Amino acid sequence: MLTLYSYWRSSASYRVRIALALKGLDYEYRPVHLVKDGGEQHAAGYRAINPEGRVPLLIDGDFKLGQSLAILRYLDARFPERPLVSAEPREAARAWQFCEAINADIQPLHNLGPLGYLSKTLGVDERQRETWIRHWIDRGLSALEAEVADQPLESAVFGDSPGIADCCLVPQVYAARRFGADLARYPRLMALAARLESLPAFIAAHPDQQPDAQPG
Repeated sequence: MLTLYSYWRSSASYRVRIALALKGLDYEYRPVHLVKDGGEQHAAGYRAINPEGRVPLLIDGDFKLGQSLAILRYLDARFPERPLVSAEPREAARAWQFCEAINADIQPLHNLGPLGYLSKTLGVDERQRETWIRHWIDRGLSALEAEVADQPLESAVFGDSPGIADCCLVPQVYAARRFGADLARYPRLMALAARLESLPAFIAAHPDQQPDAQPG
C-alpha cells in the first residue's frame, strides 16, 4: 500500500491527496505536524527518510518521493488508468504551466519557511507579512484568471474531467481564503473551484477531513 506523509493544511500535500482520491488509490496517512515542537519535519527520524524535511512524501514499497508535482507525475505513470494529464502535448504543457504558476510563483511565498524568515530574521511585523502574502497571491491568481479566460470552465480547468491543474487550483484557493485574499477579483477561478470542491474526491482530500485536522 502507498504511504503518504502529510500535514492537513499543507497546500502541497492537499494536491497529492486530491490526485490519490481522483485515481481511487488507497493509502496510509501519516501526519507530520509542521508547527508542533518547532515542526516535526525537522526531527531526526523524519529527516532520515526525507532529507528535505518537507511534506508531502510518498512511499511506494521501497521507493520514496517528495515534491508534490513530482509525485503527481509518478502517480500518473505508475497508475495510468485514470490519467491526470492529457496525452495531447500542448494540452499537457498548458496544464503543467498552470501548475507551475502556483507551485513556483505563489505557494512558496506563503510557505512556513519564508514567512518565518520574514518575521524572525527580517523583523517584518504581522501587518506587513499579511500584505506580502496577499500581494503574491493576487499577482499569481490575477495571471491565472487571465490564463483561463478562453476556457469554458464547465468541469475542470482544462478538459472535461479534473486533472493536475485542478489538483493545484483548489488547494491554492483554500490557502487564499485562509490569508484573507480578495477572491472576488477572480470570478472564473472561484466558480470553477466551487464546482470542484463539491466533487467526492475533493471533499475527501479537504484539510478538514484529514485525521490530523485541527479546529480554527
